[in-house]
Amino acid sequence: MKVLLLSLIYFTVMIQSPEAQDNTGWIKLSGESGLKGWHLFKQPGINPAWNSVDGVISLDANKKEGRGDIVTDATFGDFELRFDWKVAKGSNSGIVFLVQESDAHDATWHTGPEFQVIDNTGYPDKLDAKQMAASLYDLIPCPVEYIKPTGEWNTTVIKLEKGKLEFIVNGKNAVSTVLWNAGWDNLVAG
Repeated sequence: MKVLLLSLIYFTVMIQSPEAQDNTGWIKLSGESGLKGWHLFKQPGINPAWNSVDGVISLDANKKEGRGDIVTDATFGDFELRFDWKVAKGSNSGIVFLVQESDAHDATWHTGPEFQVIDNTGYPDKLDAKQMAASLYDLIPCPVEYIKPTGEWNTTVIKLEKGKLEFIVNGKNAVSTVLWNAGWDNLVAG
């Protein structure tokens, strides 16, 4: 599994996985090293629209060219991803996980599920409940009252262990499902 940052506005992140290298079990994916450990989907390097300052990964929305989706260099199995996020007014983004970089896939969102990151109240298009912030995009909605107002930090944990997927948002269990079984297949088909 690779972790994807899809046009996030502000983001800090750590991941815990059996592959972790330090004695705490956590790998810091943002921090003093800038964007070391990240690359563009199916391309080397990072475009100049992305930056990391004081451990916060961000995308400069004023730079219309050179964006692209960024993914981790490392690959992970079961994981616990902890991060804080906030968006600017009108923003739409997400975190796609279980990303596969292969010739069979032209886009990140073709390869894995997405944790939705969006401005619930200021996005210009009408949103379905399953398209709101912290939802498992287009599959399972997160209660809107779990999300802080636009411009405020939200604390999130995404856990995947032996197929069980959970989103914990601001201390509340927002989404819980099991991947890769008949129920999941039916959910995706719908």
